[in-house]
Amino acid sequence: MAQHNRLGQAGEDQAVALLQEKGYEILARNWHSSHKELDIVARNRDWLVVVEVKTRSSEDYEQPWQAVTAQKIRRTVQAAHHFVRQWGIDLPVRFDIISVVRHDDGFHLEHIEDAYPAPLS
Repeated sequence: MAQHNRLGQAGEDQAVALLQEKGYEILARNWHSSHKELDIVARNRDWLVVVEVKTRSSEDYEQPWQAVTAQKIRRTVQAAHHFVRQWGIDLPVRFDIISVVRHDDGFHLEHIEDAYPAPLS
């Protein structure tokens, strides 16, 4: 596995641990719909929460959450729609981002709840 893939996997593991500490129930990880992927799908009380995880080895260039583009948002929303339909889920959906940055002393995480709305088109 390439170094950046290992870093991404470690970041997702950290994000899952954070969500579980906050009481979220993890429903799926790396769920695929065609060529679209959802990093983490969780339930938090009466919400279905779709979490995009962005992991970086530094903050020199940009914050990880800044890498979530409009195209990525559209693809995530489309995949979430497929997830909801496939599993017959009747909950409101929220889209979160977890930024993960690896530092010498470990990982630093920022959980951005309700990071973006689902686009209308």
